[in-house]
This record gives sequence, C-alpha cells and structure tokens, in this order.
Amino acid sequence: MRFHTRLIAAATLGALIAAPAMAEELTGTLKKIKDSGTIVLGHRDASIPFSYLAGSEAPIGYSHDLQLKVVEKLKKDLKMPNLQVKYNLVTSQTRIPLVQNGTVDLECGSTTNNLERQKQVDFSVGIFEIGTRLLTAKTSGIKDFPDLKGKNVVTTAGTTSERLLKAMNAEKQMGMNIISAKDHGESFLMLESGRAAAFMMDDALLYGEMAKAKNPANWVVTGKPQSFEIYGCMVRKGDAQFKKAVDDAIKAVYKSGEINKIYNKWFMSPVPPKGLNLNFPMSEEFKQLVAKPTDKSAEQM
Repeated sequence: MRFHTRLIAAATLGALIAAPAMAEELTGTLKKIKDSGTIVLGHRDASIPFSYLAGSEAPIGYSHDLQLKVVEKLKKDLKMPNLQVKYNLVTSQTRIPLVQNGTVDLECGSTTNNLERQKQVDFSVGIFEIGTRLLTAKTSGIKDFPDLKGKNVVTTAGTTSERLLKAMNAEKQMGMNIISAKDHGESFLMLESGRAAAFMMDDALLYGEMAKAKNPANWVVTGKPQSFEIYGCMVRKGDAQFKKAVDDAIKAVYKSGEINKIYNKWFMSPVPPKGLNLNFPMSEEFKQLVAKPTDKSAEQM
C-alpha cells in the first residue's frame, strides 16, 4: 500500500514538474480569456501594411500576423484549441480607452510606445521601428520640414506626428495650417485631392499609403526624420501575466527567424489591395530590436 502511495506521489510530482508555467493560477486578461473562451483583438482599418481591412471582414497586415502568433501560443498554453477570436475596430483616438476599459484585450497595429502612453497602458516588446517623415507629390518642391512654411499640412489625429507638428509650428513660427484627419486613409485623401501639400506620419505608413495611391509613382517620402519611434502591442496596465504571455510569443517569432518571413511578406512583396510592393527593407534599428527585444520606448533607449 505504501509502495502504491509512493507511486502516486511520484506521478503527481512528475506532473507538476512537467506542467507549463501557464499552470499558475490565471488572473486578469488570461482568466477573462479562459472563462469566456474568447480573445478580443483590436485592429485598424487603414494602417497599411500593419493592420487594415482589404475587402474582407477580418483584418490583415504585419502587426495582425504577430497578433495571431500570440493567439496560437495562447491556444497551446491555455489548452484552448477552440479559442474564439473576436475583432474590434479601433482608431488613433479610441485604441487606448478600449484597451483600458476591457473592450479590447490586445491591440497590435501601429501604436508608438512612449512615456506618456506608458502611464495608461503597458506595451509588449517592440514589434517595429519607424522615423516620422513626409509624403508629398514629387512636383511639390517640398524636400524637408522647413519647406512646409505657410502650407496646409495633414496628419492623423491622436498620433505622435500631430503633437510633433503642432510643437514645430509653434516653436518655429512656420504658419502652417495643420489639418488633423480621423485616420491615415483620410489623411492621404486630403493630400491626394490637393487640400494638403504634405502628410506627416510614420515612414512605413507613408509607404503604405503611397502603395494604394491612384498613381504611386507621383509621390515621394522625404524629409529628415523628426523622431524615431518603436511600435508595440498594447495590453492593460499592470497585467504582468498576460504581458509576459504576449512578450514570449513575439520573442519566439524573433528567435525562430520567422519574423523575416512575416516582414518580407508585408514590406518586400506585393500587398493588398492593389498588389503593390512597398520595397521597405528592414532597418538596422529594427534588426537590433529583433536581436535584443525590449519593451522600452525610443525615448528610453
């Protein structure tokens, strides 16, 4: 009988040792996901090629592919092969509140990790690094930011570029008329229709807008970057267990080298909706981020 008891004890101990880290008591978002059988992913509608809609109900894009890698890992770790995915559209203005109030569990789009936002949400390890530049017509005569003096300039509301542009206008008394559009698609429409002379935004997003233009060859990305920024996925603040799960999934994609395949798919190959190639090679800064993942913002580096 004692031998039998020892066998049971040994088997129980072995099971505990073999159990994954996720066997710890679930809290926060992971508990919410486990209890509901659903994870809610925040996505954008026009952040090409990061997160956008292209004629289908489900979003597509580089950041969205990384989100799905997180979902894949959660299915395994939580032993939930039938985990349901729900999508919730967010904008630059609504993305933080919707993560904060629990409507969205994870938002991977084109959201800059910065000190101001870190007070409101937590960020995953960085998923991209950009520079803020200008998109303008090749015939506009605009080569850099000083050329914007007295001109109509568009940017997207609720973005870092909007804040930088307003600060530049005040500090250097440039007399720009700054137009804040609701999303990147509307910003580019303002530019394409002639209502703005230039569109300031993250360089990768500008290449995305250029790729969907009526005549992509008419446009150019120009200007000295006004900031370098790191994108991250947003999770609710203080939810260390869920943040670790998200970080671990992204780090695994980096370590395996799968990130190169995902990157090439969205930045070096034809992308929907027009099948145009952004031809945006991976920067040295982002290669360093992949080699040494961090959840710090560019300001903290």
